[in-house]
Formats: sequence, C-alpha cells, structure tokens
Amino acid sequence: MQDGFYGRSCMFFDGGFAALDGKESVLLKNKYYLYLTEFFSGMSVMAVELGASRLLAPYFSSSQIVWTIIIGTIMIAMALGNVYGGKSADKDPDPDRLYRRILIAAVWIAAIPVAGKYLIILISGLLVLAVDTNFLILAAFVSCMVIFVFPLFLLGTVTPSLVKYSVKSLDVSGETVGMLGAMNTIGSILGTFLPTFATIPSVGTSVTFLIFSGILLALGLVYFLSRKSGKKAAAVSLVLFLICTVLGHSDSFAFWEKELAYEGESVYNYLQVRETEEDVILSTNVLFGVQSITKKNGGLTGMYYDYAMAAPLMAGFDPASGENCRVLILGMGTGTYARQCLRYFGNMEIEGVEIDEKITALAGTYFDCPPEAKTVTYDGRAYLGAADRQYDVIMVDAYQDITIPFQMSSKEFFEMVHAHLAPGGVMVVNMNMRSGSEGSINEYLTDTICTVFPAVATVDVAGGTNRELFASDDPAMEETLREGTARLSDRELASLLTYAADSLVTCEGGEHVLTDDRAPVELLGMRAIDEIIRDEMVYYKDIFRKEGIGGLIAAF
Repeated sequence: MQDGFYGRSCMFFDGGFAALDGKESVLLKNKYYLYLTEFFSGMSVMAVELGASRLLAPYFSSSQIVWTIIIGTIMIAMALGNVYGGKSADKDPDPDRLYRRILIAAVWIAAIPVAGKYLIILISGLLVLAVDTNFLILAAFVSCMVIFVFPLFLLGTVTPSLVKYSVKSLDVSGETVGMLGAMNTIGSILGTFLPTFATIPSVGTSVTFLIFSGILLALGLVYFLSRKSGKKAAAVSLVLFLICTVLGHSDSFAFWEKELAYEGESVYNYLQVRETEEDVILSTNVLFGVQSITKKNGGLTGMYYDYAMAAPLMAGFDPASGENCRVLILGMGTGTYARQCLRYFGNMEIEGVEIDEKITALAGTYFDCPPEAKTVTYDGRAYLGAADRQYDVIMVDAYQDITIPFQMSSKEFFEMVHAHLAPGGVMVVNMNMRSGSEGSINEYLTDTICTVFPAVATVDVAGGTNRELFASDDPAMEETLREGTARLSDRELASLLTYAADSLVTCEGGEHVLTDDRAPVELLGMRAIDEIIRDEMVYYKDIFRKEGIGGLIAAF
C-alpha cells in the first residue's frame, strides 16, 4: 500500500515537472541558478530589513519598538508571499512568472531611496493631525507597511516557487529543499553583515538599497537573456533601475535642509551637523532633538549642559584651589559638557566615553572638542565595569535617538556608578523628555536612582524638555552648591546656578524601579515623545480644524 502511494507520488512529481520542462530555460536545468536565486533573494531580504531600520531611524529612532515593527511587518509580508508563491507555482509552474516578480521587487527597492523619505514625511504629517496617542508607533508601522510590504511579499514567493521548479522526484525532495534552505540562510547571513559593517557605513543607506536591488535585477536580467520571452519587461526594469540610480543615490534624509555642514551615517547613528550664525549643532534624528551644541561666542549654551555644571560644585570642587576635579562623562558626544567645564572651571581631569567613533571624529572637525578631554570609543556601562578608579563627578548622558539604552537605566547600572564615585562625589543624569504624566520615564529613573543614592534632587531646564538629576551620598550637596556658586567669578554662570539651586526639588523615590531584567525604557520614551508632540501640535491642529489644509500651509 505504501509502495503504491509512493509510486503515484513519483508519477505526480515527474508528470508535474514534465509540464514545466517545455518552458524551462537551459539556465535552470542543473538547478544551480535556482540555488543562486534563493541565495541572493535571502541576502536581499535581510539587507532590505537592515536598510529599513536605517531609513526609519532618523525619523522614528532605532529603538526596540521600531525594530519590532520592522521585523513584524517583514514577517507578515514574507508569510503572505510564501502562501501566494506556493499557490501560484502549483497553478502555473512557469519560472517566467517568478523572475518577473523579482524584477518588480528590484525596481521597487531601487525606488525606495527616491521616494521613501518623502512618503515617511507625508505619512507622518497626515497622522500627526489625526492621532493623539502612539503617534511614533503608528507612523512607523504605516510607513513600513507602505514602503516595504510589497517588495518583500514578492520576494516571499521565491522559496515555494523554487521548490516547485527544483523538486522532480520524492527521492531527492529532502535534499533539494534542504539545499534551498541552506542557500537562503547563508545568503541571509551575508545580507545581515554586509549592510551593517560594509555598505551602510561606507556608502550609506540609499546606495545600499541600490546595490541589493541591482543584485535582484541582475538575477532577472540574466534569466530573461537566456529566454526568448520577457526581454521587454527586462528592458523596462533596467531603464527604471537606472533612473532610480540617478535620482536616489543621495543620502540626505533631511531633504528640506539646504545648508547642512555635514550629513552622514555611522554604524550606530544618522548624523547631521547644522551651523548657524551663533551655534554648531549635532542631531541624530531628523524630526527632533539636539544631541550636542557649540556656542561660537564661547558662552553658556542655554541648555542642560549649563545646569549640569552644578555637579562639580556640589561635589565640593573649588576652581580657585588649584586641585583637579576628576570627571567621567558617559555619552561624550561632541564634548559640550567637557568643553563648558574646562572653559568655566579650568582644573578638570576629564575622561569621556562615546560608543560612536564617527561622533568623536565630528567633535574634532566641527565642535572644537578640547584635546585635554580624553575620549574612549566604548559602551558606557562596559567601560565603567572595567574602570578601577573613582571620580568626583560622573555625568550620564547616554541617550540614543529618543530613549536611554536600557542597560544604562537600571538599578544595577546606577549601583556601578555609585561604586565609582569618590566620597562626596555626585552623579548627574540628563533626563531628556520631561513628562508630567504618572509613570513617566523620568519618574522611573528617579525612583530607580533613589534606591541607590540617599540624596537625590532634580531641576527642570528652563525653556526645554530636559530635566537634570543630581545624586550623592552627601545630603548637604545643595548647601555645598550654594557655597561654591558664591565663589564663582563669572556672574552669568553664578546667576544660572543660583537659579538651579533655588529650583532644586528633593526626590523621595517610589515604586517604579528599573532593573536589568525589566526596563521598558522604549515604551516609556515613546510615551513621553507622544506627549511632547501632542503639546507642540495643538496650535497647528486647531488651525487645521478651523481653516483646513490651506490655513495650515499658510501657517508654515
């Protein structure tokens, strides 16, 4: 009975493929081209996924939430493609159909650098007027669906189609399917490493899309060149690809900015340097945020760096004493805090840790980073774990995009900071996204730090969304700050720090504690950004409701 079933199954496979043999090109008869197709399609899927993260990051961040949206969307597209590809191959086992789909996917992917950033801005603009909560999540999800689902759906049809074309007998079906799976996996591995370590850092996201689009295009072109049919579709695809190559090679995400001093990408960030008459500014996100700033006149920045200069005085540092203050900055950026401390206090022994070496390079080129502030390229927590000395001040300013790396927000991390502070030393934490809601990211951070330090106080930065937190074992740090401020010769700085001292709010702590095991900082950060966007857009939403799109355009 089993032999009879097996015999009929072999007849089915042989007969099914016999119908294909009449349409099959010489290129496919030895299966190697099918394996190459599987290899390069798997590579391209992963490259597009990583490219998607870099395309979305300047607008929505590169947080775990955005990665979840990207991965989930791509898996949906691939699953639908698998189902459709299998049914299509059973209905009409013609390889021409598959390779036409590959050509379409190639052209679509090549068009992403041309149109992707405009679609993101359009979708964000429409949604920001329509939604009040979860804006970033919805905008990222809709953008991902519109831009990436269709080409990855088409690439999802590759594997089931190739199984149909390559399995001629059940005797070797396992071997053939296994080889296809292996080729897909190996291609995916290369498609993971090449964009991250080679193409994106060297030529940018836009060209990365074009490179892997070109690989898919080449697969389709070579196939149709071996056939008598399909040459018109191949020619049209080639022309469209060349047009996209000409129009889409630019790596500019902030396309409305005409006079940027620098725009580029690193392994970790999108980077933008903007220069005005008064400032030089670094941003790692197109839509919001200033990561570092240099004042050309050499004065106060008007930002949180100025408030953070209270920390050395809280630790008992006297600039006139001739003794050095040992400062560690976790999240050096372009060295704004180090530069301000050296400019106003003088005797500072500063170490900076910055994970992105390209930011460090920009610090020397555009931001006049002081050479006496030594910068190490390393993860902040890992550096702290390896350090064997204590500091008078530890500045924690490790924001990535719009949120804090979870490993630098937990109780365990702040215990490490505490262990590396000298007696009477002070930790200062920049908390970027001030929020008044219950259970905000700043409330979580404050409660967590209160479990480690007995003395904790915060001050809101006037005119901004930042809040500075100071923590120490010394309950008299506020009094020590006032004494140190009174000795300052620079009256502008003294006035600001007096205001900071008067505005300090003592923190008692609460039940919202972040740990290495549980630190939902991405969700908390997104919630805070939602509040900021909602508050900023009230004015424009009111105009839109009363005067429509015409009034909104006039307002801008």
